[in-house]
Amino acid sequence: MADPNTAKQLQGTLAIIMGGGQGSRLFPLTHRRSKPAVPLAGKYRIVDIPISNCINSGIRQMYVLTQFNSESLNRHVTSGYKFDHFGENFVHILAAQQTPGDGNWYQGTADAVRQNLSYFLEKPYKYFLILSGDQLYRMDFRKMLKEHKETGADLTIATTPVERDPARSFGLMHTDEESRITDFVEKPGNDDEALDKLVMPPSLLESVNLSADDERFQASMGIYLFNREVLEEALNNDLQDFGKDIIPSIIENKNVYSHIFRGYWEDIGTIKSFFESNLECTKVVPAFNFFDPDNPIYTRARLLPASKINDASIEEALLSDGCIITKARIERSIIGVRSVIETGCVISETIIMGSDYYNKTVIDDGKLTGTTPIRIGEGSKIYRAIIDKNATIGKNVVIHPGDRVNEDVEYAHIRDGIVVVPKGTVIPDNTVV
Repeated sequence: MADPNTAKQLQGTLAIIMGGGQGSRLFPLTHRRSKPAVPLAGKYRIVDIPISNCINSGIRQMYVLTQFNSESLNRHVTSGYKFDHFGENFVHILAAQQTPGDGNWYQGTADAVRQNLSYFLEKPYKYFLILSGDQLYRMDFRKMLKEHKETGADLTIATTPVERDPARSFGLMHTDEESRITDFVEKPGNDDEALDKLVMPPSLLESVNLSADDERFQASMGIYLFNREVLEEALNNDLQDFGKDIIPSIIENKNVYSHIFRGYWEDIGTIKSFFESNLECTKVVPAFNFFDPDNPIYTRARLLPASKINDASIEEALLSDGCIITKARIERSIIGVRSVIETGCVISETIIMGSDYYNKTVIDDGKLTGTTPIRIGEGSKIYRAIIDKNATIGKNVVIHPGDRVNEDVEYAHIRDGIVVVPKGTVIPDNTVV
């Protein structure tokens, strides 16, 4: 039977999902949409991850904060997350807006929460769970809330143990053996002297089933659990960012504890990390399991037919609903909803995000002249690419990064050796990208 105290704490918890800024590290995927609205693993959106984690943890009151290109995100959330009309559960979008107290856009994560604090304080929430909108992980927030209560923390920060090299690019926490945070360093880089002071204590390593001889550092996951009055006090200033500004100041005079998370966690805020995390899902045994029946990842329901496969060779791939694939070879790739892949195509290590519809409306000189099918045309060969939604690839097109790393070319942008074809692009027959 569920712990009634935990259930009460969950009812008194509000989740705040940070939609991020302009999302320049994910350009061009964020050119026409906000970062949380970027498609993920064929049929999901990035925002589905934190929302699903909240739902699976019993937290059902959530705000998503955005300020760039929020229309598609708003549409996705509004149509996908409808709770009982007579209950108090909700997922609401809060886009940046001018208010009587502030006419500026969000200047950072802390500023985004500050500008909307009046909404968050309207109801008697006791705890505020602040989450990032560009991470792939599965986490039970009830465990974090339980630890927060037991330690008497004013603020609990979720951390994950990482090795020395990746630790250089994270905000790092140092704790005592009771997990109370005593020091914080934002992205130490090549400062090995600073890193040496942040190594996890042996007893703490053993408490999370790691060897006492391992060298690990506690990297901040950007997940914060605040007490109500502590959040109010922390934002009673003009500091802009939680990681850089707010957290270091709170550690000095409040009880701040670390909640150590040992599961799969990946920041997918760059093209490279997004691409690799998606392709990881195609493995026989992926690190992140979308097939967990006890903790599903929710998304907007689409009334689409089953995918139709006409004599194709498919190896290590995810196929979404409503696809039509004919005599194609697909290897280690993700095929998004409504994808149409024609005869002779070879697609390898590629993310096809699919389409919002099967046919594209053609308008010439302001007049509707007909429609054209959205598809990957006959004989096209695509390797190591991301084909954004509603893109049409003509016949015998070749898309391959070659030895290019970062370059803008006709019809595409190359980032970290990955060809990204923007949303709605039309690539003519026989083109080499």
